Amino acid sequence: MYKYLASLWKKPKEGILAELMKWRLVRWRRQPTVVRVEKPLRINRARQLGYKAKQGFIVVRVRVKKGGLSKPRPRSGRRPKRMGVLGHTPRKSLQWIAEEKAARKYPNLEVLGSYWVGEDGQYKWFEIIMVDPHHPAIKNDPDINWICNPSQRGRVFRGLTPAGRKSRGLTVKGKRAVKVRPSRRAAYRRAGKKKKKK
Repeated sequence: MYKYLASLWKKPKEGILAELMKWRLVRWRRQPTVVRVEKPLRINRARQLGYKAKQGFIVVRVRVKKGGLSKPRPRSGRRPKRMGVLGHTPRKSLQWIAEEKAARKYPNLEVLGSYWVGEDGQYKWFEIIMVDPHHPAIKNDPDINWICNPSQRGRVFRGLTPAGRKSRGLTVKGKRAVKVRPSRRAAYRRAGKKKKKK
């Protein structure tokens, strides 16, 4: 079954899924930014990330605005530096931003992972799989109790989720990844020390 679900989601703008998507987006636009949902929409993807239909697991749908951070030019009252016209492209992906929004809404939970569920011209929606590290069902499950470790606290804000690791460039291996491991900041500081030694 999961195989067929995965093939449907590869081309969501075609076939049956396209009609369903239109209907969903009309409804989702009227809802708040962060909404808790009963079941994951893409059960195959949720299971790949480690989701189980048991106590301690929570699914949240998050809306994020698309586009850069540039704004319309103000008519007056600012120096050019503060116009906000040039803006900048955030270094985080929209998916990572969505995960952070969910983590701020539910501070007692940890983000396990997330996946795309829809978009229109203005927004993107992601479903976030969250886990309660204090729940007995999670503590007693050998597959997921690693998330109860203190080293996993605030993992989304440190770029430890799959979306965060991808944004940090950690999916690339070998000599191309020298400047991204263990982090860009660490690599930059390492390069600075080498210059001082010379």
